[in-house]
Amino acid sequence: MTTIRFTAGSDGIALLEMDLPGRPQNLLTPEFFDDLDSAVTRLREDDALIGAVLTGGKPSGFMAGADLKQVLDWQDAGVTPVDAAGWVIGNSAVFRRMETCGKPVVAAINGHALGGGLELALACHRRIVLNRSEIQLGLPEVTLGLLPGAGGTQRLPRMIGIEKALPLMLDGTRMSPAQALASGIIDELAADESALLAAARIWLLSRPAGVQPWDVKGFKVPGGAGPLAPHAGQSFQATSARLRATRGRYPAPHAVLSAVYEGTQLAFEVGLRVEAKYFGGLMAGAVSANLVRSFLRQVDARKPDGAAALTVRRMAVLGAGMMGAGIANVAAAAGIDVVLADRSREAAEQGVEQVRRHRVREVERATITPIRAAEIVARVSAAHEIAATGEVDMIVEAVFEDRAVKAAVYAQVLPMLAADGVLASNTSTLSITSLAATLPDPSRFIGLHFFSPVERMQLVEVIAGNDTSERTIADAFALVGRLRKTPILVHDSPGFYTSRVFCAYIDEAMAMLTEGVSPALIENAARLAGFPAPPLAVTDEVSLDLQRHVIDQAKRDGLDARFLRAHAEPVVEQMNALGRLGRKSGAGFYDYGEDGKRLWAGLAEIFPAAVVQPTAEDVGKRLLYIQSLESARCLAEGVIDDEATADLGSVLGIGYPAWTGGALSLISTMGADPFVEDCRRFAKTVGTRFDPGDAAIAAAAVAAGAARSGRLAA
Repeated sequence: MTTIRFTAGSDGIALLEMDLPGRPQNLLTPEFFDDLDSAVTRLREDDALIGAVLTGGKPSGFMAGADLKQVLDWQDAGVTPVDAAGWVIGNSAVFRRMETCGKPVVAAINGHALGGGLELALACHRRIVLNRSEIQLGLPEVTLGLLPGAGGTQRLPRMIGIEKALPLMLDGTRMSPAQALASGIIDELAADESALLAAARIWLLSRPAGVQPWDVKGFKVPGGAGPLAPHAGQSFQATSARLRATRGRYPAPHAVLSAVYEGTQLAFEVGLRVEAKYFGGLMAGAVSANLVRSFLRQVDARKPDGAAALTVRRMAVLGAGMMGAGIANVAAAAGIDVVLADRSREAAEQGVEQVRRHRVREVERATITPIRAAEIVARVSAAHEIAATGEVDMIVEAVFEDRAVKAAVYAQVLPMLAADGVLASNTSTLSITSLAATLPDPSRFIGLHFFSPVERMQLVEVIAGNDTSERTIADAFALVGRLRKTPILVHDSPGFYTSRVFCAYIDEAMAMLTEGVSPALIENAARLAGFPAPPLAVTDEVSLDLQRHVIDQAKRDGLDARFLRAHAEPVVEQMNALGRLGRKSGAGFYDYGEDGKRLWAGLAEIFPAAVVQPTAEDVGKRLLYIQSLESARCLAEGVIDDEATADLGSVLGIGYPAWTGGALSLISTMGADPFVEDCRRFAKTVGTRFDPGDAAIAAAAVAAGAARSGRLAA
């Protein structure tokens, strides 16, 4: 199996086209490294060759990076730090042979160059990129709990300086070609494929030296390296302090800092071994395995199931508020013509303006071209009469959370829906089965619960009512995948999945308030546990009057006591009575002013602090574990079908800490036995809601214990 086509030109330039058979994109497989090694040997030993152009031979472009399924297989098999380090040392040695073969190699980048793909390009002597805004370049390994392990932590700082290189690796930044050129990572842009190859050949025909700057005697890292460099305090000390405060659960950023700090003070070859040492420790850890598994689950969730799905060419979005405009925006970006409808022309046009402003900001950040932005905005039109949308393949309703309002809207718009079209509701609280009761064909009705802001949030809950057909589910999944979102299937139930588990999170914080746990301890312990938004702050964002509305709706619907949120209701009522509704009212659990926000001092009077406070570790565990327990109950009750759904939904939808792998993977990450032991302790001290004797919890713990190491199916 050949992964590189080697063509020697009469001008002395070899063309190396990377094309991994049987894969939609190029990956750094063992076969690829063998073939690259052979190609480098041929280039070096053929005196008729003066250099080479390395480019992608697939429509998908250059090089995507490592084969993550292989990485996860090794992680789940219990790869050791030594074995993982040895693996990347061997791979890195091939790149090193290429850059020291004595002949120049140009990376003609005609598609994404991410992770190991960009590291391959960095090992070339020049980088030219096709100037298309959709192409991404970057080193996002930190988002998978890893660091660049093929020389990235050593080449990038030596190329553009430590101060500029560190943020790109610590944040996993993905850049457009224009941004990469401005950063100094690439050398030139090309207008099209022919110009790309022509520019590479022109440079090689100028007979440049095939040597990297860091291999020239006397080379120094731009801006300096080590503790005495002018930027050292900002680059290492301040950054390290920030990571300790916000990402203590994630070892990869610290490993990046260490690899760069140590490696750039040493000879390049030694720096590569330092990088490999830190990579090995990360790859053998549970956090990386969880993050890699989560990523692969997202990819798998977006793949079509092979069934012929509805092709949505034109859709209507009802309700032009922030949510509706966001849905219209992502649909237009996917090539769908969208009618954005509202009760007044002004409201509908404001929604279109919101789409336009979003795209303008992208143009300003150079993540999209003005032409592309104009194309997207042009696909969205405003309609001030909901029934005046014309025939559409799909309708997504995003109006006020009231059954009567929604039923009236459905009656108006159903005549506009194509015969095989789908009607979807963006509801986050109302039963899909109950909303479908007034429809002539409930089988073609489904819930599509987007998250705000739609443009950034990756998850969509696809909610099947009792009468929703399998075909409709397949159509919904196909649309969500086309929107570049991750769908999860959830069966109709109070709160669905994400809202139910999210309420468990904020309700536990309010229960702690009534117990006398310090509000500052609650918030800081949540951050230490890895939550991006602590529970009292996020409750302020979604508002306390909305929480009262949800509780009142549950009572009106006659739901079981467990859905009435008994631990939160007294706090919610008290805050509403005080008019402290959250950020929108300028006062909630926090006070909001021009200088930012701070916890409201009056909380100490309403909820006096107990003399003895729990540890931050226990507070964090309660916030983590209560969501795991609720997820296990959802699985047992058939609200969700598998562990992957819980993990994806919790991480992508409600900010559950990614280091855990998700709300159910947390059990195996912590260890089933310690998890159960902690739950029993909490059940005795704070309430039976933590009782692990529940059959659902017991089943989840048994599954976790059998799973690994981490061997839940990816």
